[in-house]
Amino acid sequence: MAQAILLQPVDSLGERGDVVDVSDGYLRNFLVPRKLAQPATAASIADAQRRIEAAERAAREQVEKAQENAALLRKTVLTISHQAGDDGRLFGSVTAQEIADAVRQARGVKIDKRRVRLPEPIKTTGTHMVTVEVSDGVTADVKTIVTSG
Repeated sequence: MAQAILLQPVDSLGERGDVVDVSDGYLRNFLVPRKLAQPATAASIADAQRRIEAAERAAREQVEKAQENAALLRKTVLTISHQAGDDGRLFGSVTAQEIADAVRQARGVKIDKRRVRLPEPIKTTGTHMVTVEVSDGVTADVKTIVTSG
């Protein structure tokens, strides 16, 4: 039996980074040519462990940055000017792209328009709360004031 470090998830063996026991032929003829695994040596096991730790650290830093951006956006008040009639109804509506542009202009945080959650388009002047997904699972409610202009 040979030991192998998985480079990709393999259904019957395990997840990426796992050290598994496989037959020599399975490793040599199937896993290595398809770049699913590499032979396990002391150096390669240590290298795989360093890569896993670096990936976990990067994921933690990304979550922390997303939470900082969400806290910043919660304190933000956006003002968007749109043409409106005398009764306060807009000619058109405020779109997710306009909100994403206003966030980028106000705070320098790049938000994709698909991450702006509008249950329905904003069609009136006034104050509206808009949910923005900063990262997976991290959201912020941004106060948006729509004025006629």
